[in-house]
Amino acid sequence: MQPLDIQVVEQAISWSKTGQDFWLCTVLSTFGSSPRAPGSWLIAKADGAHCGSLSGGCVEEDFLARLSDGDFQGRLNRVRYGASEGPDNPRVSLPCGGVLDVLVEHWPANEHTLEHFLALKKALGGEGALVRNLCLESGEVELVPDDSLGSKVEEDPNEQRVRLRVGPVSRLVIAGLSPVSTVCASFAHSLGFEVIVCDPRPEEVRHFNVPGVTLRQELPSVWIAREGCHRATAIVALTHDPKIDDTALIEAVKTDAFYIGVMGSQRTSEKRRERLLRIGGLTEAQADRIHMPIGLNIGSKTPAEIALSVMADVVRVREGVTAPASRPA
Repeated sequence: MQPLDIQVVEQAISWSKTGQDFWLCTVLSTFGSSPRAPGSWLIAKADGAHCGSLSGGCVEEDFLARLSDGDFQGRLNRVRYGASEGPDNPRVSLPCGGVLDVLVEHWPANEHTLEHFLALKKALGGEGALVRNLCLESGEVELVPDDSLGSKVEEDPNEQRVRLRVGPVSRLVIAGLSPVSTVCASFAHSLGFEVIVCDPRPEEVRHFNVPGVTLRQELPSVWIAREGCHRATAIVALTHDPKIDDTALIEAVKTDAFYIGVMGSQRTSEKRRERLLRIGGLTEAQADRIHMPIGLNIGSKTPAEIALSVMADVVRVREGVTAPASRPA
Protein backbone atom coordinates (compact mmCIF):
# COMPACT_ATOMS: atom_id res chain seq x y z
CA MET A 1 0.00 0.00 0.00
CA GLN A 2 1.52 3.31 -1.11
CA PRO A 3 0.79 6.98 -0.25
CA LEU A 4 -1.33 7.21 -3.42
CA ASP A 5 -3.77 4.82 -1.74
CA ILE A 6 -4.17 7.27 1.13
CA GLN A 7 -5.00 10.02 -1.36
CA VAL A 8 -7.65 7.78 -2.95
CA VAL A 9 -9.29 6.99 0.39
CA GLU A 10 -9.22 10.63 1.51
CA GLN A 11 -10.87 11.64 -1.77
CA ALA A 12 -13.56 8.99 -1.20
CA ILE A 13 -14.23 10.38 2.26
CA SER A 14 -14.44 13.93 0.92
CA TRP A 15 -16.89 13.01 -1.87
CA SER A 16 -18.99 10.95 0.52
CA LYS A 17 -19.25 13.83 2.99
CA THR A 18 -20.41 16.18 0.24
CA GLY A 19 -23.08 13.80 -1.07
CA GLN A 20 -21.31 12.67 -4.27
CA ASP A 21 -21.43 9.11 -5.62
CA PHE A 22 -18.22 7.60 -6.96
CA TRP A 23 -16.72 4.45 -8.46
CA LEU A 24 -13.74 2.63 -6.93
CA CYS A 25 -11.59 0.63 -9.35
CA THR A 26 -9.22 -2.09 -8.12
CA VAL A 27 -6.67 -3.95 -10.24
CA LEU A 28 -7.50 -7.61 -9.56
CA SER A 29 -4.87 -9.32 -11.68
CA THR A 30 -2.30 -8.71 -14.37
CA PHE A 31 -0.90 -10.89 -17.13
CA GLY A 32 2.40 -10.22 -18.83
CA SER A 33 3.83 -6.74 -18.51
CA SER A 34 1.54 -4.20 -16.84
CA PRO A 35 2.06 -0.71 -15.42
CA ARG A 36 0.35 -1.22 -12.03
CA ALA A 37 0.28 -4.12 -9.58
CA PRO A 38 -2.78 -6.00 -8.26
CA GLY A 39 -4.46 -4.01 -5.51
CA SER A 40 -3.86 -0.63 -7.17
CA TRP A 41 -6.75 1.84 -6.88
CA LEU A 42 -8.42 4.55 -8.90
CA ILE A 43 -11.48 6.50 -7.74
CA ALA A 44 -13.64 8.54 -10.11
CA LYS A 45 -16.91 10.41 -10.52
CA ALA A 46 -19.14 10.48 -13.57
CA ASP A 47 -17.97 14.03 -14.39
CA GLY A 48 -14.40 12.76 -14.91
CA ALA A 49 -12.85 13.89 -11.62
CA HIS A 50 -10.55 11.14 -10.40
CA CYS A 51 -7.65 10.19 -8.15
CA GLY A 52 -5.25 7.25 -8.28
CA SER A 53 -3.99 5.17 -11.19
CA LEU A 54 -4.59 1.90 -13.01
CA SER A 55 -1.98 2.26 -15.76
CA GLY A 56 0.17 4.80 -17.51
CA GLY A 57 -2.89 6.69 -18.76
CA CYS A 58 -4.50 4.68 -21.57
CA VAL A 59 -6.74 2.64 -19.28
CA GLU A 60 -7.83 5.67 -17.26
CA GLU A 61 -8.80 7.58 -20.41
CA ASP A 62 -10.99 4.76 -21.69
CA PHE A 63 -12.51 4.04 -18.27
CA LEU A 64 -13.47 7.67 -17.68
CA ALA A 65 -15.04 7.87 -21.14
CA ARG A 66 -17.10 4.74 -20.52
CA LEU A 67 -18.10 6.00 -17.06
CA SER A 68 -19.33 9.24 -18.59
CA ASP A 69 -21.33 7.23 -21.14
CA GLY A 70 -23.05 5.30 -18.33
CA ASP A 71 -21.51 1.94 -19.23
CA PHE A 72 -21.11 0.79 -15.62
CA GLN A 73 -24.50 -0.13 -14.18
CA GLY A 74 -25.21 -1.82 -10.86
CA ARG A 75 -23.03 -2.30 -7.82
CA LEU A 76 -20.17 -4.22 -9.50
CA ASN A 77 -18.62 -4.49 -12.93
CA ARG A 78 -15.53 -6.38 -14.06
CA VAL A 79 -13.58 -5.34 -17.13
CA ARG A 80 -10.45 -6.59 -18.85
CA TYR A 81 -7.99 -4.29 -20.59
CA GLY A 82 -5.45 -5.51 -23.10
CA ALA A 83 -7.48 -8.52 -24.27
CA SER A 84 -8.59 -9.02 -27.84
CA GLU A 85 -11.56 -6.89 -28.81
CA GLY A 86 -14.96 -8.49 -28.51
CA PRO A 87 -18.46 -7.79 -27.22
CA ASP A 88 -17.35 -8.17 -23.59
CA ASN A 89 -13.95 -6.52 -23.88
CA PRO A 90 -12.96 -2.85 -23.88
CA ARG A 91 -11.44 -1.23 -26.91
CA VAL A 92 -8.02 -0.57 -25.39
CA SER A 93 -4.87 -2.64 -25.90
CA LEU A 94 -1.99 -1.85 -23.57
CA PRO A 95 1.22 -0.57 -25.23
CA CYS A 96 3.24 -2.82 -22.89
CA GLY A 97 1.41 -5.89 -24.21
CA GLY A 98 -0.05 -6.80 -20.83
CA VAL A 99 -3.57 -7.62 -19.68
CA LEU A 100 -5.34 -5.96 -16.75
CA ASP A 101 -8.43 -7.20 -14.89
CA VAL A 102 -10.24 -4.39 -13.08
CA LEU A 103 -13.09 -4.53 -10.56
CA VAL A 104 -15.37 -1.48 -10.62
CA GLU A 105 -17.49 -0.78 -7.51
CA HIS A 106 -20.21 1.86 -7.34
CA TRP A 107 -20.38 3.60 -3.97
CA PRO A 108 -23.37 5.86 -3.21
CA ALA A 109 -22.93 8.82 -0.88
CA ASN A 110 -24.32 7.54 2.42
CA GLU A 111 -23.29 6.78 6.00
CA HIS A 112 -22.23 3.20 5.20
CA THR A 113 -19.85 4.41 2.49
CA LEU A 114 -18.34 7.02 4.80
CA GLU A 115 -17.81 4.49 7.60
CA HIS A 116 -16.22 2.02 5.19
CA PHE A 117 -13.62 4.45 3.89
CA LEU A 118 -12.92 5.96 7.31
CA ALA A 119 -12.03 2.41 8.43
CA LEU A 120 -9.76 2.00 5.39
CA LYS A 121 -8.00 5.26 6.27
CA LYS A 122 -7.26 3.96 9.78
CA ALA A 123 -5.88 0.71 8.32
CA LEU A 124 -3.59 2.61 5.96
CA GLY A 125 -2.39 4.69 8.92
CA GLY A 126 -1.26 1.61 10.81
CA GLU A 127 -4.25 1.16 13.15
CA GLY A 128 -4.79 -2.50 12.26
CA ALA A 129 -4.75 -4.13 8.84
CA LEU A 130 -8.05 -5.17 7.23
CA VAL A 131 -9.39 -7.40 4.50
CA ARG A 132 -12.19 -6.20 2.23
CA ASN A 133 -14.12 -9.47 1.82
CA LEU A 134 -16.25 -8.90 -1.28
CA CYS A 135 -18.93 -11.16 -2.80
CA LEU A 136 -18.82 -10.87 -6.59
CA GLU A 137 -22.43 -12.06 -6.97
CA SER A 138 -24.22 -9.77 -4.49
CA GLY A 139 -21.71 -6.92 -4.29
CA GLU A 140 -21.79 -7.08 -0.51
CA VAL A 141 -18.51 -6.21 1.21
CA GLU A 142 -17.40 -6.64 4.79
CA LEU A 143 -14.29 -5.50 6.60
CA VAL A 144 -12.52 -8.09 8.75
CA PRO A 145 -9.29 -7.78 10.77
CA ASP A 146 -6.22 -9.20 9.04
CA ASP A 147 -3.23 -10.65 10.89
CA SER A 148 -1.69 -12.55 7.99
CA LEU A 149 0.82 -11.83 5.24
CA GLY A 150 0.11 -12.52 1.60
CA SER A 151 -0.93 -11.07 -1.73
CA LYS A 152 -3.01 -7.90 -1.78
CA VAL A 153 -5.61 -9.66 -3.94
CA GLU A 154 -6.82 -13.23 -3.36
CA GLU A 155 -9.68 -14.50 -5.49
CA ASP A 156 -11.78 -17.64 -4.90
CA PRO A 157 -13.64 -18.35 -8.17
CA ASN A 158 -15.57 -21.24 -6.61
CA GLU A 159 -17.14 -19.06 -3.94
CA GLN A 160 -17.29 -15.96 -6.16
CA ARG A 161 -15.35 -13.99 -3.57
CA VAL A 162 -12.32 -11.76 -3.57
CA ARG A 163 -10.22 -10.77 -0.56
CA LEU A 164 -8.53 -7.37 -0.83
CA ARG A 165 -5.89 -6.61 1.79
CA VAL A 166 -5.63 -3.05 3.11
CA GLY A 167 -2.82 -2.12 5.47
CA PRO A 168 -0.16 0.47 6.22
CA VAL A 169 2.50 1.55 3.76
CA SER A 170 5.41 -0.91 3.80
CA ARG A 171 8.27 0.44 5.90
CA LEU A 172 11.96 -0.48 5.95
CA VAL A 173 14.06 0.46 8.99
CA ILE A 174 17.78 0.19 8.25
CA ALA A 175 19.97 -0.16 11.34
CA GLY A 176 23.30 1.45 10.63
CA LEU A 177 25.01 2.88 7.56
CA SER A 178 27.29 0.90 5.25
CA PRO A 179 27.75 0.57 1.48
CA VAL A 180 25.03 -2.10 1.52
CA SER A 181 22.71 0.17 3.55
CA THR A 182 22.97 2.97 1.00
CA VAL A 183 22.04 0.76 -1.95
CA CYS A 184 19.36 -1.01 0.08
CA ALA A 185 17.76 2.34 0.99
CA SER A 186 17.65 3.35 -2.67
CA PHE A 187 16.19 0.00 -3.77
CA ALA A 188 13.54 0.08 -1.06
CA HIS A 189 12.49 3.63 -1.88
CA SER A 190 12.10 2.73 -5.56
CA LEU A 191 9.91 -0.21 -4.47
CA GLY A 192 7.58 2.17 -2.65
CA PHE A 193 8.74 1.52 0.92
CA GLU A 194 8.87 4.26 3.52
CA VAL A 195 12.58 4.09 4.39
CA ILE A 196 14.11 5.15 7.72
CA VAL A 197 17.85 4.89 8.33
CA CYS A 198 19.27 5.18 11.87
CA ASP A 199 22.96 5.61 12.73
CA PRO A 200 24.54 7.49 15.66
CA ARG A 201 27.91 8.09 13.95
CA PRO A 202 28.32 11.69 12.69
CA GLU A 203 31.00 10.75 10.16
CA GLU A 204 28.69 8.19 8.52
CA VAL A 205 25.59 10.38 8.59
CA ARG A 206 27.49 13.28 7.01
CA HIS A 207 28.10 11.36 3.78
CA PHE A 208 24.68 9.75 3.37
CA ASN A 209 22.38 11.21 0.73
CA VAL A 210 19.53 9.17 -0.73
CA PRO A 211 16.54 11.29 -1.86
CA GLY A 212 13.24 10.39 -0.25
CA VAL A 213 14.84 8.51 2.66
CA THR A 214 14.50 9.65 6.30
CA LEU A 215 17.80 9.75 8.22
CA ARG A 216 17.99 9.71 12.04
CA GLN A 217 21.28 10.32 13.83
CA GLU A 218 20.69 8.01 16.78
CA LEU A 219 21.06 4.38 17.76
CA PRO A 220 18.59 2.22 15.83
CA SER A 221 17.65 0.46 19.07
CA VAL A 222 16.65 3.79 20.61
CA TRP A 223 14.49 4.73 17.61
CA ILE A 224 12.81 1.31 17.49
CA ALA A 225 12.08 1.31 21.24
CA ARG A 226 10.65 4.84 21.08
CA GLU A 227 8.68 4.69 17.83
CA GLY A 228 7.68 1.04 17.69
CA CYS A 229 7.04 -0.80 14.42
CA HIS A 230 3.73 -1.82 12.86
CA ARG A 231 3.28 -5.20 11.16
CA ALA A 232 4.16 -3.81 7.71
CA THR A 233 7.70 -2.99 8.90
CA ALA A 234 10.93 -4.75 7.97
CA ILE A 235 14.05 -4.15 10.09
CA VAL A 236 17.49 -4.92 8.64
CA ALA A 237 20.87 -4.53 10.36
CA LEU A 238 23.66 -4.04 7.83
CA THR A 239 26.84 -2.74 9.53
CA HIS A 240 28.80 -5.75 10.92
CA ASP A 241 29.07 -3.67 14.14
CA PRO A 242 27.54 -5.59 17.10
CA LYS A 243 27.03 -2.36 19.06
CA ILE A 244 24.60 -1.24 16.37
CA ASP A 245 23.34 -4.51 14.91
CA ASP A 246 22.83 -6.58 18.07
CA THR A 247 21.13 -3.85 20.08
CA ALA A 248 18.79 -3.15 17.17
CA LEU A 249 17.88 -6.85 16.96
CA ILE A 250 17.14 -7.03 20.69
CA GLU A 251 14.56 -4.25 20.30
CA ALA A 252 13.30 -5.46 16.91
CA VAL A 253 12.08 -8.84 18.21
CA LYS A 254 9.81 -6.99 20.67
CA THR A 255 7.88 -5.41 17.79
CA ASP A 256 5.33 -6.64 15.24
CA ALA A 257 7.80 -6.27 12.35
CA PHE A 258 7.13 -8.89 9.66
CA TYR A 259 10.83 -9.22 8.78
CA ILE A 260 13.99 -8.92 10.90
CA GLY A 261 17.39 -9.67 9.38
CA VAL A 262 21.09 -9.09 9.93
CA MET A 263 24.07 -9.25 7.59
CA GLY A 264 26.95 -11.64 8.21
CA SER A 265 28.46 -14.98 7.22
CA GLN A 266 27.02 -18.28 8.41
CA ARG A 267 29.73 -18.55 11.06
CA THR A 268 29.19 -14.96 12.20
CA SER A 269 25.45 -15.60 12.36
CA GLU A 270 25.92 -18.67 14.53
CA LYS A 271 28.09 -16.70 16.97
CA ARG A 272 25.59 -13.83 16.96
CA ARG A 273 22.70 -16.14 17.75
CA GLU A 274 24.57 -17.62 20.70
CA ARG A 275 25.47 -14.12 21.90
CA LEU A 276 21.89 -12.85 21.61
CA LEU A 277 20.59 -15.83 23.59
CA ARG A 278 23.28 -15.69 26.29
CA ILE A 279 23.87 -11.95 26.70
CA GLY A 280 20.92 -10.33 24.92
CA GLY A 281 18.33 -12.34 26.81
CA LEU A 282 16.44 -13.47 23.71
CA THR A 283 14.35 -16.61 23.77
CA GLU A 284 14.76 -19.32 21.15
CA ALA A 285 11.47 -18.19 19.56
CA GLN A 286 12.68 -14.58 19.36
CA ALA A 287 16.00 -15.64 17.83
CA ASP A 288 14.15 -17.75 15.28
CA ARG A 289 12.43 -14.60 13.98
CA ILE A 290 15.77 -13.20 12.80
CA HIS A 291 16.94 -13.97 9.26
CA MET A 292 20.66 -14.60 9.68
CA PRO A 293 22.37 -14.63 7.28
CA ILE A 294 20.03 -12.15 5.66
CA GLY A 295 18.87 -12.31 2.04
CA LEU A 296 18.15 -14.76 -0.76
CA ASN A 297 20.77 -17.08 -2.20
CA ILE A 298 21.66 -15.35 -5.46
CA GLY A 299 25.44 -15.67 -5.13
CA SER A 300 25.71 -12.01 -4.12
CA LYS A 301 29.14 -10.50 -3.41
CA THR A 302 29.07 -6.75 -4.07
CA PRO A 303 27.11 -4.25 -1.93
CA ALA A 304 24.53 -3.82 -4.70
CA GLU A 305 24.10 -7.58 -5.11
CA ILE A 306 23.74 -8.09 -1.35
CA ALA A 307 21.21 -5.23 -1.14
CA LEU A 308 19.28 -6.85 -3.99
CA SER A 309 19.20 -10.18 -2.16
CA VAL A 310 18.03 -8.42 1.03
CA MET A 311 15.16 -6.57 -0.62
CA ALA A 312 14.15 -9.64 -2.62
CA ASP A 313 13.83 -11.60 0.63
CA VAL A 314 11.90 -8.79 2.34
CA VAL A 315 9.41 -8.66 -0.54
CA ARG A 316 9.18 -12.47 -0.57
CA VAL A 317 8.17 -12.59 3.10
CA ARG A 318 5.77 -9.66 2.71
CA GLU A 319 4.00 -11.48 -0.11
CA GLY A 320 3.84 -14.76 1.82
CA VAL A 321 6.05 -16.74 -0.59
CA THR A 322 7.72 -19.92 0.70
CA ALA A 323 11.39 -19.49 1.58
CA PRO A 324 14.13 -20.77 -0.74
CA ALA A 325 17.68 -21.30 0.54
CA SER A 326 19.35 -18.50 2.49
CA ARG A 327 22.16 -16.38 1.10
CA PRO A 328 25.48 -18.21 1.50
CA ALA A 329 28.32 -16.96 3.68
